[in-house]
Amino acid sequence: MSSGGLELPPGDSGREEGSEDVPVSAVSLARPMETGSQIGPELDWNTDAWREVRTRAQRAGRAYIWLNLVEQRLRSVVAAVLRPVYEPVHGEDWVVAAAGPAGQEWVQRAVAVREVSRRKGYLLDPADDNVLSFLTLPQLRELMVQHWPCFEPYFDARRDVELALDELEVSRNIVSRNRALSETVLAQAERASARLLEILGAGTESPLGRRLPIDAVEDLVGDRYADVVGVHSDRVRLLRQFPAEDIFGGARRVDAIGIGLNLLVQNFSGRRLVRLAESGCRARLLFLNPASSSVKRRERELGLKRGELSRSVETNILHMRRVRARLRDPGAFEIQVFDETPRFNAYLVDGDGSDGVAVVQPYLARTRGMEAPVLVLRGGGRVVKAGQDGEGGLFETYREEFESAWGDSRPVS
Repeated sequence: MSSGGLELPPGDSGREEGSEDVPVSAVSLARPMETGSQIGPELDWNTDAWREVRTRAQRAGRAYIWLNLVEQRLRSVVAAVLRPVYEPVHGEDWVVAAAGPAGQEWVQRAVAVREVSRRKGYLLDPADDNVLSFLTLPQLRELMVQHWPCFEPYFDARRDVELALDELEVSRNIVSRNRALSETVLAQAERASARLLEILGAGTESPLGRRLPIDAVEDLVGDRYADVVGVHSDRVRLLRQFPAEDIFGGARRVDAIGIGLNLLVQNFSGRRLVRLAESGCRARLLFLNPASSSVKRRERELGLKRGELSRSVETNILHMRRVRARLRDPGAFEIQVFDETPRFNAYLVDGDGSDGVAVVQPYLARTRGMEAPVLVLRGGGRVVKAGQDGEGGLFETYREEFESAWGDSRPVS
């Protein structure tokens, strides 16, 4: 008998060597590899293959986090609504009773999987020792649809819930089978998840998402990166994903420091700034003194003609002065200049509240501000757990730098 349990046919000693005749009942055996042959090159992955694999893993990881959040939230909602209805009569079997005859097959499968997990010690968390924890997203959806009259007082948009779950089903099947998830399907899954979490009441508890929506991945692993929530190679790419209207629109407070503050002055119209101030926004704008030696050094660094940068800064200051002159309360727009060597520009929006956002760029020796890397920071006093408990993020660092420079600056009349 062979190792696979099959009996090999006896050899034919009378057959001539090299004969090609093979008995019908014979099992074809692969010949041994010839000496010197190798299979290594066929199994190697090149750089492109590894890049593709990492991209797949990153997309699948993002989708899994969203799916995990949705499934946990939906499980919590189903338990909160249906448990009080069925548990008083059926006890621990309330999920089986809620599934009814239509769901008898899949709920019994969940019960069996739970028992196997119990015996093998897979249940490490007592909170998961219930049948509901073993239901999949489609099964949770089925419970919700079957008992919609129970859910209707809480969620009147049944069609929206079902459409969002339909969109998620595509990515759920792809992720569960470890297939390639396209960028389009991932974006669709993230939008559907965010919409579904909001419908289910899990997306409106924090003001942090008003200006810059909190990404699910940031929410879970953001402490690794302090309060940095975005990195862009230049200002053009920043504005493509985070327009000036999204940054400054509806702001209560804007504190800005830099050479010419072009991100605000050149991307937000004067009329819009007036309306912003009239709605209650307070602004403190700190420009580099156009007559200082620091401007001349910066012109030499960038290879600009003498006076070119200083005239640009003067133009921006004059524009802000005209805006201030149109306000009923000129004190809403404070304009000052500093003389120190500029090391960065920073725009801190609503930095005194829980929904603050900052846009920060370093000044590189031979790179214009438009071309410098950009950091987007989340404010709100976020606690960073990377090093010490209670350690502040970068937002507070730049806010302290602004306050220090503001205290040493001079007002513009």
